[in-house]
Amino acid sequence: MSADSRLPAGTADRSNADRSDKAGAVCTLGLDLGTSSAKAVVIDTSGKILSQASAGYAVTSTMAGYAESEPAHWWSAVVACAREAVHAASVQPSAIGLSGQMHGLVMTSRHGRALRPALLWADSRATGSLRAYQLLGARALARLANPLAPGMTGPMLKWIAENEPRTYAEARWALQPKDWIRARLTDEVHAEPSDASATLLYDVPGDRWDLEVVGALGLDADLLAPLLRCSAAPAGHLTAAAGTELGLPAGIPVAAGAGDTAAGALGSGIVDSGDIQLTVGTGAQVIQPVPAPVSRADAGINLYRSATPDGWYHMGATISAGLSLNWVREIMNASWEELYASADHPGQAHDPIFVPHLSGERTPYCDPMLRGSWTALSLADDRTSLLRSALEGVAFSIRDTLDALLGRYRPPRLRLAGGGTLAASWRQLLADVLGLPLYAVDVPAASGRGAALLGAHVAGLLSFDDIQGPLAPPASLVAEPDPVMTAFHAERHAKFRRIVAALAGTQRPADRAGAA
Repeated sequence: MSADSRLPAGTADRSNADRSDKAGAVCTLGLDLGTSSAKAVVIDTSGKILSQASAGYAVTSTMAGYAESEPAHWWSAVVACAREAVHAASVQPSAIGLSGQMHGLVMTSRHGRALRPALLWADSRATGSLRAYQLLGARALARLANPLAPGMTGPMLKWIAENEPRTYAEARWALQPKDWIRARLTDEVHAEPSDASATLLYDVPGDRWDLEVVGALGLDADLLAPLLRCSAAPAGHLTAAAGTELGLPAGIPVAAGAGDTAAGALGSGIVDSGDIQLTVGTGAQVIQPVPAPVSRADAGINLYRSATPDGWYHMGATISAGLSLNWVREIMNASWEELYASADHPGQAHDPIFVPHLSGERTPYCDPMLRGSWTALSLADDRTSLLRSALEGVAFSIRDTLDALLGRYRPPRLRLAGGGTLAASWRQLLADVLGLPLYAVDVPAASGRGAALLGAHVAGLLSFDDIQGPLAPPASLVAEPDPVMTAFHAERHAKFRRIVAALAGTQRPADRAGAA
């Protein structure tokens, strides 16, 4: 740690164990900073979740393509859910680990104060900033090893430098979201590889900040926090002030933590390249561990560091999952229960096709200008067919992501995680569209559990052999594809792809010039 990295002076679930059983237990706290809510998870040294709680906050969009949150609201939510989860567990944690939404940007003063709302991964305002990346040259792009997308830290930092020079000049740090939370906990500023490798400011094969790229973009390398070795590295101790707010004792160790996808993989027990996992939340990701950092950026596939000391993973990502479903639900004044229940109704060949790319798309298109549609509407359609088509369209987007990651290969099963796939009818629709059996990972909060496991490791309570071996949660079969419905959806998916191509073709050439 450099001397400069020290800063200047919902409802808890406690059904897993009886309070009397927890007296004297050793546990750790995982804090997971999501896009629209924070979660706190308390686990014991067997990896069992003792309690969990959540608290929400707003994602705001003051202009088309903008997605922001107030970091102060994150902290309030973290405090609230941490207090609730620890109270429900009736045991004080011995350490804290973190997980957080990836790619975001928090500009802070040297005292850690956020200078403006945080820019989030769903933000596309930095599309024009990708032009500077396209001029970097083949060798530099090969080191970044990832497709270019505007909702990454690097392009957004470039946008701030060009459009908000006063904020840029005042800033001392440009932090990822969970790194800002950690700074609030410890008064120390750090970055770590699982999040840093997803910024487009990172030499991925070299496993370090790419100072040459940072300089070529005209950015100040001193804004980047010092790198810790891995997600499980010690990153300071809880300060007295933060401990008072959280209701926790000062001095307990805090782990570096990981980006939410990497933390979720750790928490759900993904170990080797044979494990393919789909996680559905605000966005959706399909991930596969890989033994070495081999770039597949040309296929729209991301390559990031895992939460383990030396691991890597490939990821295909769609931003058109829960984000788009929530938009449909709100404009149609439908509950989540009504939306998911629509999947119980059999699909019809004449049903409309929904393209969910409301704010661009990542894998496989890498096109921030792509937009959505409902196509082939008729008088025969009703509320249910529209809702069902929304679920189907998101499933098609996930299918595109899966195809880009795996090509023609189909694993014998697909692991399923994330809070966006709990409804049985929705799981069945996914299985039919993807043509794969789905095995749900038996852990309700994978990213929070992964964060807590990192805390347990930094406190010396668990080794990685424990975490990836006997403590890995089981996965059980929850949906098998119906061959008839898989064939039905394959025909509709082909139409979906043609509609996406047509939508891309309607954009003005000037609009598409900045698309990755």
